[in-house]
Amino acid sequence: MLIEVFKGKIHRATVTEAHLDYEGSLAVDPELIAAAGMVVGEKVQVVNLNNGARFETYLIKGEPGQVCLNGPAARLGLAGDLVIIITYAHMSPEEAATFEPKTAFVGADNKLKK
Repeated sequence: MLIEVFKGKIHRATVTEAHLDYEGSLAVDPELIAAAGMVVGEKVQVVNLNNGARFETYLIKGEPGQVCLNGPAARLGLAGDLVIIITYAHMSPEEAATFEPKTAFVGADNKLKK
């Protein structure tokens, strides 16, 4: 049996822009993606701390400091909103017992806190 467990997150990133006229995805700074153990193309859950919206999309490589809501997700947040970007993984309960998720804590201008 496999269970779905928390794999990684980018904690309290600031939305830098939103583009409704786009195919749909979430553009994120590659340094933040790597620090959270995520990969481009991976499914993510986005939680908006300003309005409570929760939605799923996938990651694309953004520019340094960028967190951009694209397509329909642009209706779920505004520039300046704080978000948590979360990934999950399927694993056995035995794997989950020893697995350690990665968290990328974000500060001003979406810079990785050391």
